[in-house]
Amino acid sequence: MILEIDAHSDEPIYLQLRKQIIIGIAKGDLKPLEQLPTVRQIADELGINAMTVSKGYQQLKEEGYLITDRRKGTLVAPMPVDKKEEKEAALTLLLAELALSGSSETEIKQKIDEILTSFRKGREK
Repeated sequence: MILEIDAHSDEPIYLQLRKQIIIGIAKGDLKPLEQLPTVRQIADELGINAMTVSKGYQQLKEEGYLITDRRKGTLVAPMPVDKKEEKEAALTLLLAELALSGSSETEIKQKIDEILTSFRKGREK
């Protein structure tokens, strides 16, 4: 998986990492129990502070997306994350924001279908 950081974004780098890893898991680019690069490896590769990567990893661990094994390091969690109600509330807010920004229902549904299809294709690999 290739991580890309936008140093000019208003979004903190650790959140950019978090989002990319979650999307990578959903698309099947990162498989359950797959070992992730170390904090130091990612920091060196992206030219960012190791504490920034550590903060992103820690948040993903707290949310149940990653686990730590003393011998193998950081791994993708084997079980799906169970926070359905919380995620549905976030999706409702996001859809409301899209609707208020002028996106039509057809555009929103089309984009949702594209995203879901990319997740299915990734898991079928």
